[in-house]
Amino acid sequence: MTALTAALTQNRVHHAFLFAGTRGVGKTTLARLLAKALNCDRGVSAEPCSKCDACIAVDEGRYIDLIEVDAASRTRVDDTRELLDNVQYAPTMGRFKVYLIDEVHMLSGHSFNALLKTLEEPPAHVKFLLATTDPQKLPPTILSRCLQFNLRALQVIEIVSQMEKILKSEAVEFDLDALNTLARAAAGSMRDGLSLLDQAIAFGSGTVAGGAIRDMLGMIETRQVEQLIRALAEADVAALLDVVEALRERALDYRLVLDDLLVSLHDICLYQIAPNAVDAKALDAGFIAELSELMTPEDVQLFYQIGLLGKADLPLAPDPATGFEMALLRMLLFRPDASNGEEDTSEESETLPVKRSPVRVAPDKKRSQSDSVPKSLNPAEPSVWARLVGDAALEGVSRELAMNLSPQTYESGTLTVGLSSALQHLDKSTRRQEVEKKIGVLLGEEAFALQVVKASHTSDAATPVVVQAKRTEEAKQQAYNKLMQDPVVQDIIDRFDATVVPDSVQTGQKGG
Repeated sequence: MTALTAALTQNRVHHAFLFAGTRGVGKTTLARLLAKALNCDRGVSAEPCSKCDACIAVDEGRYIDLIEVDAASRTRVDDTRELLDNVQYAPTMGRFKVYLIDEVHMLSGHSFNALLKTLEEPPAHVKFLLATTDPQKLPPTILSRCLQFNLRALQVIEIVSQMEKILKSEAVEFDLDALNTLARAAAGSMRDGLSLLDQAIAFGSGTVAGGAIRDMLGMIETRQVEQLIRALAEADVAALLDVVEALRERALDYRLVLDDLLVSLHDICLYQIAPNAVDAKALDAGFIAELSELMTPEDVQLFYQIGLLGKADLPLAPDPATGFEMALLRMLLFRPDASNGEEDTSEESETLPVKRSPVRVAPDKKRSQSDSVPKSLNPAEPSVWARLVGDAALEGVSRELAMNLSPQTYESGTLTVGLSSALQHLDKSTRRQEVEKKIGVLLGEEAFALQVVKASHTSDAATPVVVQAKRTEEAKQQAYNKLMQDPVVQDIIDRFDATVVPDSVQTGQKGG
């Protein structure tokens, strides 16, 4: 608003202004403030006194030279012409006659033409203040004659700050979790936020508390959001279904439940990339930090996308609860590391079997780590290190760290590993300790330790990621060679002069 302030200070005010923005962000309020600034008895100023007769009359809605029009209810051209017929007359009391037209995009085409004639040659004593939530619907001829100001939606922390100020002045008890919930529900609109706040005070019998607010809005409890995400991260179906059953008993709006889940996933992603941004948003950084350690960034993105699609599918489901439950099950089943319990069939699988079960149905069926890997293995052969990492049941960022370490030397229980400069941020003491502990169990080395050094050639580093990619490529080549030896395929190639595209060949699945 620097341009507007400067114009008022220099008394060089344009004849038409357009304030655009979502509902409840202050378009009409700003227009009224501008009307006060133009007609304040102390002169045109960016800071009207709010004490003179003109300012008080504007505040009380009785200033005769401020003509407010709701375009949504006066769309006919006759209404507009009747309104504009009085433009030629001088103001009764003030310095300027101010026309405030709200939701101006609702005017008809003929009404816009009538307004355009006045905007082209406006009298010196008239100012037009137009407000709209949809500026795209205004004709370019109108837009070109207005100074346009786009008002952004308010941030959660801004709405919370205003609510906090109001509640303290009214001596109403509250907690910040409740205000954060209300501010998010307001979706950037201060007006909606204040309406929800009034409702919350009545609902809570004079207090504003988090649990009551979530009941009022039909939202999931923060604790249950944490339980859902933790169950998803750990692929624990039993725990997930327990939470779903508890939610079913509350008869919630499942669209809002998915919204809450999506907001938390967004916060987790933000923390993984820029932790300071989470603090700036005044979120529960402890809760977010803990969950971000349990999930890879790829899983967070996958869960978020499935949640968005799940919202769209809810109206098509047999009932909302079923649609919600199916969205959660998709999050589990579509994870890219799911191998459906297959055993690795590469030539090293005899010495180091790998069997993963990404979806944990029954805890008592979980394989003992100490039985999965023979002792006395040298973790400095790259293929052995890759097997160890794959079988260590590491999760989240700790797994990302281990997958990107290239083994170099192993001596006296200490493995020296390389880590590229671009991935040094993964190397945190807590993550390293988790890797050391789980790899040490597999090796039978209680004092197993990692010594991380910078890798000199990241492209040649024998990390588990590289080893895994190499195995995948070898498997694809074997599948291609086997396909080309198939008599049926050769017959098709000979008959139709066909060609097999190597990249289109996929490795087969057991039992498929």
